[in-house]
Amino acid sequence: MASGSFLFAGSDAETSSRGLGSGTTLLCTPLMGTTVDEMLIEMGKAKEIGADVVEIRLDCLREFSPHQDLEILIRKSPLPTLVSYRPIWEGGQYEGDEKKRQDALRLAMEFGAHYIDVELKVADEFTNSIFGKKPEKFKVIVSSHNFHNTPSTEDIGNLVARMQAAGADIVKIVTTALDITDVARVFQITVHSQIPIIGIVMGERGLISRLLSPKFNGYLTYGALEAGAISAPGQTTAKDLLDLYNFRLIKPDTKVYGIIGKPVGHSKSPLLFNEAFKKVGLNSVYVHLLVDDVKRFFNTYSSVDFAGFSCTIPHKEVALECMDEIDPIAKKIGAINNIVRRPDGTLKSYNTDYIGAISAIEDGLRESNVSIPAVGSPLAGKLFVVLGAGGAGKSLAYGAQQKGARVVVANRTFERAKELAEKVGGKALTLEEVNDFHPEEGMILANTTSVGMKPNINSTPISKEALKHYDLVFDAIYTPKDTRLLREAREFGKIIVYGTEMLIRQGFEQYKNFTGLPAPEDLFRELMSRHA
Repeated sequence: MASGSFLFAGSDAETSSRGLGSGTTLLCTPLMGTTVDEMLIEMGKAKEIGADVVEIRLDCLREFSPHQDLEILIRKSPLPTLVSYRPIWEGGQYEGDEKKRQDALRLAMEFGAHYIDVELKVADEFTNSIFGKKPEKFKVIVSSHNFHNTPSTEDIGNLVARMQAAGADIVKIVTTALDITDVARVFQITVHSQIPIIGIVMGERGLISRLLSPKFNGYLTYGALEAGAISAPGQTTAKDLLDLYNFRLIKPDTKVYGIIGKPVGHSKSPLLFNEAFKKVGLNSVYVHLLVDDVKRFFNTYSSVDFAGFSCTIPHKEVALECMDEIDPIAKKIGAINNIVRRPDGTLKSYNTDYIGAISAIEDGLRESNVSIPAVGSPLAGKLFVVLGAGGAGKSLAYGAQQKGARVVVANRTFERAKELAEKVGGKALTLEEVNDFHPEEGMILANTTSVGMKPNINSTPISKEALKHYDLVFDAIYTPKDTRLLREAREFGKIIVYGTEMLIRQGFEQYKNFTGLPAPEDLFRELMSRHA
């Protein structure tokens, strides 16, 4: 890794250890049942979902009779089997005799398991014990689990060499992400490895290690049967890998897009973009990116293969400092939410939030019986109250001002409200003052704060009584779609505009910027309606 950057060479991935596996990254579903019968049911579910392999986690069984249970589990499995018997000293549940544990793993091999996962600490002993006895297609996975951090690229490389020397047919490196850039070091190893390698970085910050395994030459990745039955931190479900992230379509030359934020897991953008990419046949994937430090992120994932990003809270303003070019409107707003990496590697940014939100609010007014001008924007002359002075707040304030509205900015920190209000020629308030602010009727309210966002769905940024002075209430929050703020505004008979409308409409603009193609608007709307 040069200067901390992650440089991906697609040609290396095409010609390295990928050919030693099945020709593509395998999807393995861990079986977490506590009885043999439960595991047999889970096997059937894994096959239905579309997994390639099942991992039989023997340490999850409450009772275990090696000969009887292994014969049933392995021979009745509808999918190839990977058997592990994880001891407590490597993050598993087994606390018994080590000899009995290894005996069970050898027995699994004899009964026809396709893979055995054995820990590096005992790999020499285990591989020596089966020397000359291995079935032709049987593979030993030697694994190492680091629950504290992700070592340097050099240290990971040395670890791979030790595991290979211990008799590994396949190397499995599992580390922990303290930052999303940690994943790049594991990618650097997997993409150039001459031995089949499984590289997993645990935790939400390591999610892309699982999603992008096919791009970076991973031999296998893991997907849980259900969200509540994960076998490691940060593990996603097999269904999401296949259906949400189009796992089977990802290749070494696939372009990566994603949403940068903190938090970010709630975002529905991957649903919209991945379905659109699949529909038109674009070789691209869109992923969740939990980012703490945007500058470090862009310095690390600097390849043109990381082709574009959506940017959400709290990075819409600080990301400006990382851009090579900023669209003039975005520069004036002082916040961005859309970044495109150009063929020369430079980054250009846009703000599509204001387009999405303002157009949705305008249409809400047009479709109502509110008195609006015959020409121009229905916002012209309206008193437009924006709650929040962050990136989205700036977008709404600027957009409303451009449409001829009189803008009021309310924020928890008055100084930030004042700074934004001065830029748009408006008035500043604290959030507490908004409840008593009603100089006229028929105002517009736009909430851009996180008050009311899941999981705090019973919160609202303004009292219900204050809502009666507004004609229209917009909430940028879309999880949940129907926030308490909007429910209370609806009870007063006010026009309401959902945050999903802003999400969909700004997504249209981002899709155009990413691909140069018109957005599939009907598809976006259908998906948001189906998954609201």
